[in-house]
Amino acid sequence: MQEYEVEIDTGAGKMDTFICHPDENGPHPAVIIYMDAPAIREELRDMARRMGTAGYYVALPNLYYREGREGSYGFDYTLLMDDEQHLSRMFGLMSSLSNEMIVNDTKFLIETIRNDPAAAAGPIGCTGYCMSGQFVAAVGAAYPDDFAAIASFYGVGILTDKEDSPHLNASKIRGEFYMAFAAEDRYVPQEVLDALPAAMEAAGVNHRIEIYPGTEHGFAFPERPAYDKAAGERHWERMLELFDRHLKSK
Repeated sequence: MQEYEVEIDTGAGKMDTFICHPDENGPHPAVIIYMDAPAIREELRDMARRMGTAGYYVALPNLYYREGREGSYGFDYTLLMDDEQHLSRMFGLMSSLSNEMIVNDTKFLIETIRNDPAAAAGPIGCTGYCMSGQFVAAVGAAYPDDFAAIASFYGVGILTDKEDSPHLNASKIRGEFYMAFAAEDRYVPQEVLDALPAAMEAAGVNHRIEIYPGTEHGFAFPERPAYDKAAGERHWERMLELFDRHLKSK
């Protein structure tokens, strides 16, 4: 496995991005992982590596890069459970982002991928966790010629009452959109789950929505208290099947 970090100049700062891909048989189809709220950490890099071993060129950008490396790393799950100041800092960083920011950042990510000989030409995949559910929906609509496969796991903000709610532009998505949600999730209200199928149908999106029984928000991450091994493995199965079908067959 090859792994390295690049700094991508977005005009708003240097976006540090972890990249990994297999040693052999390249170039490989590209996938972007959009992080969850607790930020870049070894757990996320390990997930990028696992995807890399499945034959993908993986880019994992630090979405909090505007705060600088020191200000955007270092969240601890235990402290997030017990330390209000730690939790408040994380939510502050999360709320500092917008769909417009991430759409703009993604333009530079795509350029980096297209200029890297280790990445295959052709369609790109993306997956977003937690706060990044809204972001993958937004970039899928903004760059429909690039993203052929889009996945979201317990994604928040996909359908809101805000003017920039991603579901309002969902008709522009041409890739297949897979959405998985936890059975119990205080960050994704039941009314959102009830409204999403009709919203996606009305937009004409090729989509699939699943609720993973017996799970809570964060079920896919092995180091989180909510981790559920069966659901975590199902998440890998669904995501890799989606990517294999759309990215490796082209």
